[in-house]
Amino acid sequence: MATPMIGRGGNFRLQKHAEGGVSLIEVVISMAVLTVGMVSMLGVFGLAMASTQTSQQDTIAKQLANESYESIITARNTTQISWVDLQNVSNGGIFVDGAQPIYNAGVDGIFGTADDAAAGEQTLQDPGADGIYQTADDILIPLTGYKRTILISPVKDTAGNTVTTLRSVTITVQYATSQSNMSKTYTLNSFVSQYQ
Repeated sequence: MATPMIGRGGNFRLQKHAEGGVSLIEVVISMAVLTVGMVSMLGVFGLAMASTQTSQQDTIAKQLANESYESIITARNTTQISWVDLQNVSNGGIFVDGAQPIYNAGVDGIFGTADDAAAGEQTLQDPGADGIYQTADDILIPLTGYKRTILISPVKDTAGNTVTTLRSVTITVQYATSQSNMSKTYTLNSFVSQYQ
């Protein structure tokens, strides 16, 4: 808004007052920044949803790998198998080479050995709606989409010599998610010593 001012000698000058407001370009820039932020948030939200939906499968894979490793350690601790047997079949041991279906432990009680196939496919038991195990509404989850590889290999020292009392254990569980056709893997790496 302009207000007339009377100056010296009767001259009139107009004085403009600054008007506040937002220009169209400022609105467009702020909308662009907001859009980029919202699209980023949606992407993170989608990723979180996908991770949540596969979390049960991820937990199952982790449990299967830990279960296999614990059976190896237990077999060693109880002297159920000799140190020579604690290798893959290709190296003269009892652990089957390559990816295998998830079977129950066979007669020897050790996962990943040749007698597991006769014990049948392993299933997980989930308590039903009542939340209590061993009732009629329990849900059995078959592990048909899972495969486990147990690789036991020698360990070498810094000079390249084989350490005869130590072996590397790598257990890989491979599984397909229901959300995609891609397979995921969970790998557990550890060592096992000849001594307890």
